[in-house]
Amino acid sequence: MGYTDEVSKELYSYLPPLTKKDDFDEFWETTIRQAKEVPLDPERTLIEYPARHVKVYDISYCGLDETRINGWLIVPAFVNKEKYPCLIHYHGFNGSRGKPSELMHWVMMGMAVLSVDCRDQGGRTGNSASYSHGYVANVASKGVHNKWEYYYRYAYMDALKAIDFACAQADIDASKIVIEGGSQGGALGTAVSALDDRPVLAMVDVPSNSNLVCRIEGNHGAFAAVAEYLNRHPEQTDLVMDNLSYFDTMNLADRITCRVLASVGLKDETCPPQMYFATYNRIQSDKDVVIYPFNGHEGGGSGQTEVKLKYLQTHYPEWFTELQKVSD
Repeated sequence: MGYTDEVSKELYSYLPPLTKKDDFDEFWETTIRQAKEVPLDPERTLIEYPARHVKVYDISYCGLDETRINGWLIVPAFVNKEKYPCLIHYHGFNGSRGKPSELMHWVMMGMAVLSVDCRDQGGRTGNSASYSHGYVANVASKGVHNKWEYYYRYAYMDALKAIDFACAQADIDASKIVIEGGSQGGALGTAVSALDDRPVLAMVDVPSNSNLVCRIEGNHGAFAAVAEYLNRHPEQTDLVMDNLSYFDTMNLADRITCRVLASVGLKDETCPPQMYFATYNRIQSDKDVVIYPFNGHEGGGSGQTEVKLKYLQTHYPEWFTELQKVSD
């Protein structure tokens, strides 16, 4: 047994008790139905972009409510296909859809890429939802007093409706949807893969939103805001912990049917690896995890990007045959 296997072996047996409530499935069925009842109203506008081997579109659609979710859709122009596989990228906490140039490695695989904002964070997307209580520090504590108002109820559904947007495009192959993201983006990728059966692969790095009670107890990452909220509102402690159980990915993990490629850093104090393994160990579909023993929340960085590119080529070579013809 090598060093990495030795120091990580206990992670594979970590199974804290689930916190799932009796109405868990009903809650998500109702939430998904409500999201589907809101018209998608998709828009895409071609923009001028200096790289002529791609077409870049400024896109938007309606999320769980009528909040317009902004994003980029990038389509390869160097290979002629009627429909392209599509990778959907979800960003980390307080990030945004980013810049098109940051996504080109996926496009060069011959895939379309959809990158979307999370509402109320660092991008162009605002938030039309109303809340009946204040919050502390950041959106992780927004709406924690009411599971129907909680921020991540909206964020999970906005992310799910990104799949709706992709599948509604004439140049996207709806049977070849890949989900990708890190930290918060890894949480969103895990959640939508549990709540929607259209993704065929989820690639999630240093994922958040797992084993949330421990995240709050340890003041880890964004969920330190919930600990601060409970410091101010201790009478809500049981209520808040119950509400957050609906959004804990360890309670969603057994619903995942697609292939999963995950990664963690053993020195990560923002999203500690043990807490993610509470989710990973409950995934029943084909799965792999890459462990970086001396990395923190940065995870494997560009090295993990190389792993993901190779993983796509290895498991889905038929997606990229036309690209091989172009390179030959």
